[in-house]
Amino acid sequence: MDYKIFGCKVNKFYLSKWLSYFNRQNFSVENKVIISTCVVTDRAKSKWLKEAKTILNEWKEVLITWCGNLDKWWIIDYDNFYNIYPELKDFKNKITLLPEDPADANEMIWIWEYDLNQDFNIVWEDEDVQLYTKKFIVIQNWCDTNCTFCLTIKKRWANRSRTAEEIINEIKQFEESWWKEIVLTGINLAAWWSSNTRNPNESKFSDLLEQILEKTSIPRIRISSLWPEFLDDKFFEIVSNERFLPHFHFSIQSFSDNTLKLMNRNYDSQLLDNVLRKIRKLDRFDKDYISIWADIIVWFPGETDEDFNKTLEWIKKYWITKLHAFPFSAHTKWETIAASKFPNQISKEIKKQREDLLIQLWDKTREEFIKKNKWKTFEVMLEEQKNWKWVWWTGNYIQVFSEWDYNKWDVIKIKL
Repeated sequence: MDYKIFGCKVNKFYLSKWLSYFNRQNFSVENKVIISTCVVTDRAKSKWLKEAKTILNEWKEVLITWCGNLDKWWIIDYDNFYNIYPELKDFKNKITLLPEDPADANEMIWIWEYDLNQDFNIVWEDEDVQLYTKKFIVIQNWCDTNCTFCLTIKKRWANRSRTAEEIINEIKQFEESWWKEIVLTGINLAAWWSSNTRNPNESKFSDLLEQILEKTSIPRIRISSLWPEFLDDKFFEIVSNERFLPHFHFSIQSFSDNTLKLMNRNYDSQLLDNVLRKIRKLDRFDKDYISIWADIIVWFPGETDEDFNKTLEWIKKYWITKLHAFPFSAHTKWETIAASKFPNQISKEIKKQREDLLIQLWDKTREEFIKKNKWKTFEVMLEEQKNWKWVWWTGNYIQVFSEWDYNKWDVIKIKL
């Protein structure tokens, strides 16, 4: 079945399950496309809507799932959906709305059946071949923090966690199928086992990581975007283990206390300073080569030059090696959010100035990071064939190319 993915790693996880579900049900996939949707910004909504209309105009049917068609008050309601997205009203007879998880269709999907992780025949006639050599594991879903910039809070329900037993069994199944790398993910994954995502002291995330180390032997473990307030001292001890790859991605959004308060985030700059300092001082042989990525929202209403400059300063201070810089979206086209009504919205001129400064700093930091890693030997895993070359990624996310012939599961040592 054809598919289009928009949004986060959670989308990819559940899309895999849906494709497997359709396969087991012998579902007719002719002229059908499933689209995973995202509402994190107006730009994200525009992208999947444009793609949906293109496909529908080709006389194909579209199955839509995730945040674009969900609302926790009405779950799946076609009338409400078309009220939000009137552009699709003329295609009603060719659109089906799906829940997030096919488990809601009373069908058990086994891990090894996930179609997005199928094996591909590697042939040089194909210019680009994605190998899918790492598995995404959703350990937690949804969030109830109510950040003022977030539309997702209106789409999803309260924080919920999968059991440790289910997660461990899933990883073991991956191991038995030759997989060597997993990526733990979720909407607010470090809130695992908290009753509410505003109660960080309840998190058992570190305990889960400890169980993964003790009960599985998967050699390469990545952790997706982390909220800093859930990370206790035990976390820093556990991720010093070399099975955790030297890469940490934080959902920071801003380093300014003023902006964080306006965003209704659950931490301040002092906590951020403490977390990033501990990451940089981890007791690992490769601590000097740890990659830190950060989600940053720029141009948030009320962000002063002083607020923005502090974010720039701390990006340099903690050597943030890559930024996922999201322009603030007021969600004015369809639905709306609290921050869209805030005073002191940022002008286009200031947005452009700050964007240029951020990109310049981002490029410089990344260049310095790659230069520091030059001539170092890394253990890398094959991921894709691109432009007639094999593509690998180091544990700290530096792309490496080679021209030798390799197999899907190969992990080799390579010098940058």
